Amino acid sequence: MLDIPGASYLDKDSLVGGCVRLPLQIDGLRLLEEVAHLPPSLWGTSGGRVGVHDRSEAIFLRGFAPAEGELPVEERPVLERLPYARFIIEQVIPAPPMRCLLARLPAGGVIACHVDRAPYFGKTLRIHVPVETNESVFMVSRGLCYSMRTGEVWLLNNSADHAVWNTHPSLSRTHLICDFLPSPALLDLLAHAERHLGFQRADVLERTRTRLPAGAA
Repeated sequence: MLDIPGASYLDKDSLVGGCVRLPLQIDGLRLLEEVAHLPPSLWGTSGGRVGVHDRSEAIFLRGFAPAEGELPVEERPVLERLPYARFIIEQVIPAPPMRCLLARLPAGGVIACHVDRAPYFGKTLRIHVPVETNESVFMVSRGLCYSMRTGEVWLLNNSADHAVWNTHPSLSRTHLICDFLPSPALLDLLAHAERHLGFQRADVLERTRTRLPAGAA
């Protein structure tokens, strides 16, 4: 599904800006332990994601990667193994869920600056829940850097330029990433979100600006 017929486009620059922290808390250790028990065989591919995401691994919990075509957004069997992740998706975030995935970026990995342009992305709100991270991971949006910690829930403007750099030499970074249709309750959380949390890091902006050849750190 690359569009959502009948849904309206969102002015994410006004609603979100770059990236905001929602007034929600989750049990980060519980989520980490649950994801850690997934069979290793479920990892190892990009989950169908292409382009700048080719350095990362992904497991789709709902829906499919856009590159796989006009496929329905429906629950995937792996979600049965993740009851707490399901609780976050269906209960903690007060809005109808669309695509959801686990995304793992290896140590030193970069997702270069890009914009999610399909109509689907302009009509949904993207949530990031850190599963496994470290202080050397930097999310970039609209020219500012953000540090996301476990237990937190963030909303990213993926209709603007955004990127990620995991600068740690040995630790991977894993996020639960989900798109939601806007609802009054989610928009209210967004209205009360913590803003102005971005900061300048010239080295991060420079490193994420240009994509390196495949295999480069």
